[in-house]
Amino acid sequence: MTSISLPASLTPQTSLRALNVLKDLPRVADLIEVCFSGTMDREGRRYIREMRQAGQQTVVQRWATRLGEGTALPLTGYVWDEGGRIVGNTSLIPFRHSEQRIYLIANVAVHPDFRGRGIARALTERAMQHARQKMADAVWLSVRADNESALGLYASLGFIEQARRTSWDAGSDQPPSSPAKDFEIGPRRRGDWPLQRQWLDAAYPAQLSWHRRWDFSALRPGVAAWLYGWLMDLGPRQWTARRGGNLEGVLSYLPTGHDAVLFAGLAPHASSAALTALLLTARESLPPRPTLSLEFPAGTHDAAIAAAGFRPQRTLVWMRAAT
Repeated sequence: MTSISLPASLTPQTSLRALNVLKDLPRVADLIEVCFSGTMDREGRRYIREMRQAGQQTVVQRWATRLGEGTALPLTGYVWDEGGRIVGNTSLIPFRHSEQRIYLIANVAVHPDFRGRGIARALTERAMQHARQKMADAVWLSVRADNESALGLYASLGFIEQARRTSWDAGSDQPPSSPAKDFEIGPRRRGDWPLQRQWLDAAYPAQLSWHRRWDFSALRPGVAAWLYGWLMDLGPRQWTARRGGNLEGVLSYLPTGHDAVLFAGLAPHASSAALTALLLTARESLPPRPTLSLEFPAGTHDAAIAAAGFRPQRTLVWMRAAT
């Protein structure tokens, strides 16, 4: 892409300019909060807090050191400036994965009073141009599944849907009663690993691992997993669901970062009730904590996850720009 379609309403007091990370982040945080406050989940609120703390240069520098870890915090991007007021934004977040340079376009936001003028399109086009000038191997973005106007915009710019994923949370409230004991719930066995890994790869696809950084090495039987558990004090815990002696699913718990995270792998023929039973077992077995989270392909066993007391936080559509 060599040109950007700027809105006809562009005036001498208006500019599409590069983000100034030392000055603009608090105002960008305000804009994102205005635009998405009605749908912002716990992770989004934490993100906004971190952006607001970036007024000090030392904080920005600390963010910069995390770029190699795939930080989701915006150090590059573009804003739409109307007479000194930031009314539009898009962020560009670089990733390195398998020797590929990948850019994620994020935080595309336009103040409600300025929508309908083509600002979001112009900002997204500029971000795409930037990524291609940097010789990106791929350009991605994610958008809420209920944001139909944004889905239409990105499709018109050549983005193609790759996956839909729902984030679920269970709080510290009392879990529902256990369902009928149709399954034998027990610990994961060493011989379960080949099937478990196959099912995990299906539920957590490699095409998105550049962003989510799913690392299941700690779940694999052996010394490495034991060492991980010893270092983390409370290491991975894993449960299996069997019916008639046949393995139907494996649920794994990993304490990572801010959250306690579950990963589910199910056989293609598995009953949804197997997942409910596994999730309830995890909720009953683990120490109380503010949140217990699970991410899973959207529309796959949704009712089973809800039956275990998990609540959907958001469903994201992952899209990749056509080459």
